[in-house]
Amino acid sequence: MPLFEITLLLLATAVVLLQVARRLRVPYPAMLALAGGCVAALPFAPHLSIEPRLALALFVAPAVMDTAFDMPPREMLRIWLPLTSLAVVLVLLTTAAVAWVGSGIGGLPLAAAVALGAIVAPPDAAAAAAVLREFNLPRRTMAVLQGESLLNDAVALLVFGLAVSAAVSPGGAWNALLPRLLIAVPGGALLGVLMGAASTHLTQKVAGTPSFIILQFLLTFGTWILAEHLSLSPIVAVAGQAAVVARYMPERTSARDRVNSYAVWSVVVFVLNVLAFLLMGLQARLILNQLPADELRHALVFAAIVLAVVIGVRLLWVMAYGSMLRIFRDFFEQRMFRAPLPPARIGLLVSWCGMRGLVTLATAFALPPQFPGRNVIVLSAFTVVLGTLILQGFTIRPLIALLRIPPDYSLHGEVAETRRAMLDAALKELAAFSGEAADAVRGEYRAARAADAAPILAATEYDNLRLLAIAAERRLLAEWRQQGRIFDDAYHLLEGELDRAELHAASPGTASIEG
Repeated sequence: MPLFEITLLLLATAVVLLQVARRLRVPYPAMLALAGGCVAALPFAPHLSIEPRLALALFVAPAVMDTAFDMPPREMLRIWLPLTSLAVVLVLLTTAAVAWVGSGIGGLPLAAAVALGAIVAPPDAAAAAAVLREFNLPRRTMAVLQGESLLNDAVALLVFGLAVSAAVSPGGAWNALLPRLLIAVPGGALLGVLMGAASTHLTQKVAGTPSFIILQFLLTFGTWILAEHLSLSPIVAVAGQAAVVARYMPERTSARDRVNSYAVWSVVVFVLNVLAFLLMGLQARLILNQLPADELRHALVFAAIVLAVVIGVRLLWVMAYGSMLRIFRDFFEQRMFRAPLPPARIGLLVSWCGMRGLVTLATAFALPPQFPGRNVIVLSAFTVVLGTLILQGFTIRPLIALLRIPPDYSLHGEVAETRRAMLDAALKELAAFSGEAADAVRGEYRAARAADAAPILAATEYDNLRLLAIAAERRLLAEWRQQGRIFDDAYHLLEGELDRAELHAASPGTASIEG
């Protein structure tokens, strides 16, 4: 089957699965993992492979940019201790534990076992976020999970690169470990900052055109590829680029460009998730066909052991880390956190949010074709992704209900307070103007200011009335189009105006690609 037809089939499957995920109220990556497992079991599944170096750039670069854009460096500095615990210590512990199992039970060479550990070590916050955002969990917890998914990728890919180099040229990689650490990470950060500044400048030159979004992708992939050619950390480079862009770009971008850009990026990241999961299923099918029965049985048992180790190490480390914090509560609350420590049930939830996803799949794709034990490693990686997404993804919602974590409305209060201040600033600016037009605009802002401003992210009575009025406008606009009283160019122009007005009146955070 040609590549284009396979791609269309995969995307059509994803559309159906997304609707199923919405009805079952489970994270869509869990459904994609199930689809990948079904693809692997199909006897007529086609063979489709991807060039190893392309896999990381294609699948990981946009996902890192998308995640890092929403994670400012100042927030990461505020939660540096739990981030270090999860993104550095836990990744290294998981890599070491899986490497020990891979070498002792799986019979893999040490470098190949370390590579497997680095592949399955970093969790992906996308699946957890798809569920957690509905429950008003503590903002600090959400920030830790988001920051973990960004930093642990950098740590895991650095270890992965060293392990692959050691497997290909034994002895050379470990000798170059310290120089690589001293150069790759800070060099990648510097490159990212420079590319971020260039991105901010260049995209302004093409603002208001389709090139605005195209250039964003070109600069993101370009940063990744340039970092690879310079032997720097591509993830750190893209994360640095995203931090600069997120800090300076929004205030220099038009509303139309921002809306279009955010919509395109969310769709692209979703499509890449779809393709990665289903391509992994196709590769797993090929491996299942190639391995003899005895080797396949051994590989599946080994993959299940790796899955248990990955889940167990995270559970043990997160709970041990939380216990240590609570033992020395006074020290950490006064000198490190400057805030109350999270309770044990938050730690249990965080330990269960270790679902693997896109980065694990893309890193497994990136293994060279002749890499020692590649079939077993890829099969194990797919098993870990499939197992964590199904086991944890389908149970995280009942776990949250069981833990009875009190909701955190601090975000809602912050939004309400800032919105009131924004309306006051608008009224102050309009105070110097007179006339009917100024009175009408002031009336609209005063009505919004006088509306119920309770600290919740729900539409106020004012917003609901605006939405009713907009709906009436839409009905008339549609009727006039059907009657031929206006042409389509006028219809689409007015439709765009109503869309922007509706987005302004709608409750924030109500729309997402997951449903």
